[in-house]
Amino acid sequence: MRELSIFIDESGDFGPVQSHSPFYILSLVLHDQSNDITDHLDKIHEALLARGFSADHAIHTGPLIRREHDYRWLDLPSRRSIFRVLVDFVRMSDVTHHYWAFSKRELSDTDQLVSAMSRELGALIRANHEYFNSWSRVIIYYDNGQKEITNLVNSVFNAHLTNVEVRKVFPSDYSLFQAADLCCTLALLRKKIETVGLSKSERDFFSTSKDSAERALKKGYFKTMDRKRFGD
Repeated sequence: MRELSIFIDESGDFGPVQSHSPFYILSLVLHDQSNDITDHLDKIHEALLARGFSADHAIHTGPLIRREHDYRWLDLPSRRSIFRVLVDFVRMSDVTHHYWAFSKRELSDTDQLVSAMSRELGALIRANHEYFNSWSRVIIYYDNGQKEITNLVNSVFNAHLTNVEVRKVFPSDYSLFQAADLCCTLALLRKKIETVGLSKSERDFFSTSKDSAERALKKGYFKTMDRKRFGD
């Protein structure tokens, strides 16, 4: 039985536009379950253990950049190394990803935002219908973090495909869900560079002695993710 896993995550909220939350990001990470990624997962677990975390710690990239929550006691090199471990996991593993960035200023209420996401997700499935139908089963993983996304995922995938199963995921159980979180964060950073600019914590995290944060992101991160993009 050929099975495709799709891990879904989001960044943003359905509230009014605010300076700290002008965009809503939706991301997918796709993985053919017959492709063994155990070795790559082991590297993540080993890296976490070496930095004082449990092997099943769920990496949250936003707090990692801002030095919040579990990462408030880590210095900058340690936080950067954890971020890089997750980027390398996506780069080395046989996975692909897709994301959309929606402007909340252009989509002024929840209904408009959900409708726009439904259209984009439906269009992606239709454009790749033969691919999605080639699997015996397509398993969708989402953590049910926002009910609007839970409803959207169930309705759109089941409207277009007959081989779908939707499951609730716990972030600590799947590094691929954490990869979807990474995709959201990098998509948001790309959008901020294009529009409102990076925050101080983001500039501090990504800038190097040679490159600005914007240049370092484009060279070291965005190009990596673009090579793994699905559906373009």
